[in-house]
Amino acid sequence: MRKILGISCYYHDSAAALLLDGVIVAAAQQERFSRIKHDAGFPSDAIQYCLTEAGLRLEDIDAIVYYDKPLLKFERLLETYLAYAPRGLWSFIKAMPVWLKEKLLLKSVLRGEFSKLSGTTKQQIPQLLFSQHHQAHAASAFYPSPFNKAAVICLDGVGEWVASSIWLGDGHQLTPLTEQHFPHSLGLLYSAFTSYCGFKVNSGEYKLMGLAPYGEPSYVKQIYQLLKVHADGSFVLDLTYFDFEVGNRMTSAKFHQLFGGPPRDAKAPMQQKHMDLARSIQQVIEELVLKIAEHAHKITQCEAVCLAGGVALNCVANGRLLREGPFKQVWIQPAAGDAGGALGAALLAWHQSQTTPAVSPTAAMPTATSADQMQGSLLGPAFSDEQIFQRIQHFNLPHQQLTEQTLYDTVADLLASGNVVGWFQGRMEFGPRALGNRSILGDPRSPQMQRQLNLKIKQRESFRPFAPAVLAEACSDYFELASDSPYMLLVAKVKSAWHLAADNELANGNQQTLFGLDRLNSPRSSLPAITHVDYSARVQTVDAKTNPRFYQLIQSFAEKTSVPMLINTSFNVRGEPPVCSPDDAIAGFLATDMDYLVMGNYLLNKAQQDPALIAHFKAREFADD
Repeated sequence: MRKILGISCYYHDSAAALLLDGVIVAAAQQERFSRIKHDAGFPSDAIQYCLTEAGLRLEDIDAIVYYDKPLLKFERLLETYLAYAPRGLWSFIKAMPVWLKEKLLLKSVLRGEFSKLSGTTKQQIPQLLFSQHHQAHAASAFYPSPFNKAAVICLDGVGEWVASSIWLGDGHQLTPLTEQHFPHSLGLLYSAFTSYCGFKVNSGEYKLMGLAPYGEPSYVKQIYQLLKVHADGSFVLDLTYFDFEVGNRMTSAKFHQLFGGPPRDAKAPMQQKHMDLARSIQQVIEELVLKIAEHAHKITQCEAVCLAGGVALNCVANGRLLREGPFKQVWIQPAAGDAGGALGAALLAWHQSQTTPAVSPTAAMPTATSADQMQGSLLGPAFSDEQIFQRIQHFNLPHQQLTEQTLYDTVADLLASGNVVGWFQGRMEFGPRALGNRSILGDPRSPQMQRQLNLKIKQRESFRPFAPAVLAEACSDYFELASDSPYMLLVAKVKSAWHLAADNELANGNQQTLFGLDRLNSPRSSLPAITHVDYSARVQTVDAKTNPRFYQLIQSFAEKTSVPMLINTSFNVRGEPPVCSPDDAIAGFLATDMDYLVMGNYLLNKAQQDPALIAHFKAREFADD
């Protein structure tokens, strides 16, 4: 049996993944253990978890694969600084010590970290291999997909040199077809607007996407001044508008002049301008993705496409690609960012070692559903009821133990009564989305639920939308979606049968047209908590085979309400990653205004908890999100 460990680290979203004879056994991000959001450090906890899950020691591993080639990245860094010298000197001086001390000697650094982790000498560490960044992305997209042959599109900020790439996946083979190089990057273009609108780069892009429906595409023409687009979707940025090559910020004074002022301070009020910018850059990104997809279809002649890279987490663009693009089927790696690179690196090594032809999971091309190899992306740690009970006892928390028969009805009743429930079950998700095991749940029918969840539970901006988790077989009754969406990576329209008129909205008792965030409290559908201002929703379809407990809960809720869906958002509070352990779940439950917590078969009622303990957890300092 060949055992391969993949890792990503030292940039952002460190992770580890383990394969046994090509089967994904475990995968997790380091942030879930360290509790440092987007943790970039060596993923020692994630590695240890993967080894423990498989009952292995590090010495049992046949190969360790890193998801990047640091020498190529250093080459790009040097060439970029030389091209802009002497501009960027201070940035160069700041960057060099880390490179000279660690990243140029990465093989030795990694061996040292693995030696500390395992208690062995550096010489005893398994074979250490390196993939290229986009190669790892492409592998993470194609190999776990349900397709034996497909086009593969990778779009992100930048790897070593490559910022976007198109591949042909065929059996065990991944063949690179086209590349676009730094600094002409779709991910960096989007991040420039993320920064300009006052959000953090590499973590705030999803906020910009959520803000877009509140704006108008009034800046599209100006954005196209920033780049020259070719027929195949490739483009050249006018770099005089940007400062990310060697500077300390994303945008230049010329960019600020074009868009009417300096970047928004993160604490400043949101203006209509920022909503319009968000809508405009979203539209441009979607148009570019469609152009790239058209070219990928033309050069591969494939009917299916697989996506990875940070841009593949833009679920609005993904939804439009599915509706309007040339491919019949779209599959997106649920851990599409750098964390998924760990999995891709391991998969690449496995498939490159194979000589026999790969066999498609089904004879005909399957629909992109749970027929993939990701196991619902439920690849992280699980905790038994015994382990959960030990932590409940440790904190001396009043609780109720439910039977399997009463669990679903009891929790469904609580949800139908307007309560917010933390739901902690089974294996933790791999990737940024909560898929029903580390989730906060609510009633999608409630007009107050979106605001309540945002401000009182998640402690974040009121405009942020929430996703519906819907029974897969009922999805087409509510959403204009022709495909399953098990990983919450597709946005679709709520069907018009459920719409409420909102052209002229009621404000202060009078009918008037509302704009921007004033539209937030005007219900768009009979499912207001999951319907965004543009009648869209980021859909998760839930099937009984992949996640039976979550499926049964939604089914029980449907029996009581005739609505086969729940609000599903990640179980975390502002500035923290989603919870991993029972201790994390208990802390999040007590630190927020969540009403109930369900861990395994144990039910905790907030009203029964010790006020002093609640005050202790609420007093914690949370980082900015």
